[in-house]
Amino acid sequence: MIVNKKEFTGGFVLLALFFIVLTVMFQPIFDGKNAMAYLDAMYNSISKGSVNYFPSLRENVKSLGDKEVDINLSYTTAVQAEQSEKLFSTAGAQVALNGKELSVQGRISSILDSCLDDSDLMYHNKGGEVAAKYGIDPRRTTFNWWTSLGLMEKALNGQSEFKVAKVASTVMKKGVETSYNYYEIEPLDIMDELWLVIFSLVFYVVYTLWYGFAILFVFEGWGLNLGH
Repeated sequence: MIVNKKEFTGGFVLLALFFIVLTVMFQPIFDGKNAMAYLDAMYNSISKGSVNYFPSLRENVKSLGDKEVDINLSYTTAVQAEQSEKLFSTAGAQVALNGKELSVQGRISSILDSCLDDSDLMYHNKGGEVAAKYGIDPRRTTFNWWTSLGLMEKALNGQSEFKVAKVASTVMKKGVETSYNYYEIEPLDIMDELWLVIFSLVFYVVYTLWYGFAILFVFEGWGLNLGH
């Protein structure tokens, strides 16, 4: 039995409008996407625009100077070892391939700079240039760099080259991982869409409260109350 028709009607109208707006939000009217997909893409682009660490990473690599390394890397498969051999040889290192094993000798800054060059291309969605350089899928190249830097970090730590290992690890995490995870997403500065960001955040709060009050008014108008 409805005990307060005015409150129940108001809540019902709010609830109906809530679902009407929700239906509109699920329509592909925002550049061919629904509201959720559009905002998700926008926030991914803003997130990518905030993680361009390449200038600072290059400074870190520069601090290593002409440091030479002589390391042995053991890969899971011979195929990945063979593909990774080209990464190091392109970077100017001397490389010996033996099945799943690579012996690498060369200047660490040249190796890491080459890695950053490839990662920077991937960050800016220029995978075609990376593919042309190595003859394999650009994501695979990026994954090989990620694997190689992880193995390098382990090998360098084993030689007590902790500073060099830390730089290699930083390049892997902030350069290679970023370029791989955000590949094919366009970077965007938050200031370019500031008003839409503010609107979406305010709308989220208002829309959540809208639903909550609609349910509250319907139940209270219906005569359902919490008590003890």
